[in-house]
Amino acid sequence: MGNAIRNVALVGHQGNGKTSLVEAMLYRAGVLGRPGRVDDGSTVSDADPEERERQQSLSLTTVSFGWDGYDVTILDTPGYADFLADALQAMQVAELTVFVIDAVSGVQAQDLVLWRHAAQAKRPRMIFVNGLDRAHASFEATMASVRAAFGTHAEPVELPIGEGSTFHGITDLLTDDAFVYDSGQAEEVEVPAAMVDAERAGHEHLIEEVVEGDDEILELYLDGEAPSTAQLEHLLHDAVDAGTVFPVLCGSATAPIGVDHLLDFICHVGPAPGDLGPVTVYAGEMPVDVGVDPDGETLAYVFKTRIDQFLGPVSYLKVISGTIRADDVLVNTRTRGRERLRQLLAFSGADHRHTGEIPAGSIAAAAKLSDTGTGDTLAVEGTPVVVPKPDVPEAVYGIAVRAATPANEDRLASGLARLVAEDPSLSVTFEPSTRQTVLSGGGETHLRVALARLARLGVDVDTEDVKVAYLETLAGPVEISARHKKQSGGHGQFAVATVLFEPLGRGAGFEFESRVTGGAIPRNLIPAVGAGIEDALVDGGAHGFPVVDVRAVCLDGQHHPVDSSEMAFKMAGGQALRSAVRDVGTEVLEPISEVTVQVPDTLQGDVLGDLSSRRARVLGTDPVGGVGFAEVRALVPTAEIGNYAVDLRSMTGGAGLFSRSHHGYQVLPEFLVARVTVSD
Repeated sequence: MGNAIRNVALVGHQGNGKTSLVEAMLYRAGVLGRPGRVDDGSTVSDADPEERERQQSLSLTTVSFGWDGYDVTILDTPGYADFLADALQAMQVAELTVFVIDAVSGVQAQDLVLWRHAAQAKRPRMIFVNGLDRAHASFEATMASVRAAFGTHAEPVELPIGEGSTFHGITDLLTDDAFVYDSGQAEEVEVPAAMVDAERAGHEHLIEEVVEGDDEILELYLDGEAPSTAQLEHLLHDAVDAGTVFPVLCGSATAPIGVDHLLDFICHVGPAPGDLGPVTVYAGEMPVDVGVDPDGETLAYVFKTRIDQFLGPVSYLKVISGTIRADDVLVNTRTRGRERLRQLLAFSGADHRHTGEIPAGSIAAAAKLSDTGTGDTLAVEGTPVVVPKPDVPEAVYGIAVRAATPANEDRLASGLARLVAEDPSLSVTFEPSTRQTVLSGGGETHLRVALARLARLGVDVDTEDVKVAYLETLAGPVEISARHKKQSGGHGQFAVATVLFEPLGRGAGFEFESRVTGGAIPRNLIPAVGAGIEDALVDGGAHGFPVVDVRAVCLDGQHHPVDSSEMAFKMAGGQALRSAVRDVGTEVLEPISEVTVQVPDTLQGDVLGDLSSRRARVLGTDPVGGVGFAEVRALVPTAEIGNYAVDLRSMTGGAGLFSRSHHGYQVLPEFLVARVTVSD
């Protein structure tokens, strides 16, 4: 069964025609009477209102159909940089990644980023040069850009017949056949006379590229015996699996021309589940290899979650081993919860059909799992293994959100939870020091789409810029005697506390100790002094930011046997801190982020110059092995990189990526303090 399954991720830069290619595949497979169009929102895979409004894919979609006895699942992925995580998830669960490259623009920024990830993950790859029927299309120029970007192992297995308005067919370098589509269907013809030499040279070059993988066939070839078409297919299949050859096919998704041959090639040459060897999973820290066996113990990986208006939560599954049948009970190895898989579904965009079972290697979905999310592993009870998740870019661009009205507060919480369940590349955090709820994602477009989905859920929100979590610390040591006295009839309030304040090193927090002797302050009331100081620290210093990294030593004090209380000494402690701030002043501390930027090495100088303008301290630069990228590591004030995701994308044409983590705090330069105090 596994040999008849093909799982294919379509990836590429935004606008390269991936969704149109899916439509053409469905049309050629007889699923559609005519292909839908992205422009009028009639495509199968772009079904969400936001996708139709923007005329672009915004999330991973699966489409399943039959082709020549094979079960084919296509994973249509967004091409916009903000949604890179979906493309990486698709590449993990698909055995083959097809890069859709535009025949006019050639290799573009996101193509480079995706190729780098596929290369690092060692995924088998093919290339489909799309749009050869458009004005200014050039297969030769596109091949030049493909080889410059992806290496010389990108090998044409087809040549176009004509280009632009004259494009109407392909020649197959494997079989030496030619096909034209003048009638709308493929018709075999003689190779055009003007192409005979190019076709023959391409055929010979292809043979030379693949025969090196088989010593016996290589020896026969060197003796003058050319391999058969079946042998060539087998050799090319092995080369694709090994990642030593990246076949290049060509056509037009909108015509459609060459799409049927692409499907043939995917099925006959592309890898099946199991062809790439066992899948490595982990039992704790120990790696375990699991074969793709429909009769083995059931193991499945959830690579996407979607909340359907009618079905509720839908978990998209790749079955690693075994066969899932309706009503099977599996265990979520993260939560240890038991899940009954009542509804098994095969999806084509938003449309679905029920299926009785999902064998190893297949991609399908289960509806209404109670506590399973993206990245979870489902296994038989007693098999505590985990399928590793791909490394996806972290959320690096944020906005603060709040409910527009008090009535929307509960809706906002549930709406944000739903967004994150559907798209784990979004994150929601609450920053106590700024009292903001921050929604973060890959960039502006990512967050605009998320807010549009919130609005569709009936959640009205207000947004604002994310505030920087500045802090303050005392500028020096100081000794303060604070007196709290209040008399309003009956018991009064009386407390005196003498406190030595000292600034501490970064990250030390707050320390409180007592050196009171002789009962000047009763022992049970001394902690109240520390509690009052701690409350005053949170209230903020001279500039309104929380005060940190302070040691407070209670040295002496006075009490009254009747009027002294915990509350009185708490008030005295707070007064002491406020007096210390007033007397000695504070320094503003700014958060520092450790940033790692990966960019094409040709742009490394531009990135370094930009980071310097952001007050960065560069820690080092390193090449990213074998993929033409450089990595820059730096410490940068967090205030300087609030919009860095957008700025880096503009600077690098979308090819740059970065991650960041909180590094610590440092004193804000004095010339910036007034600006920060006013703006924040």
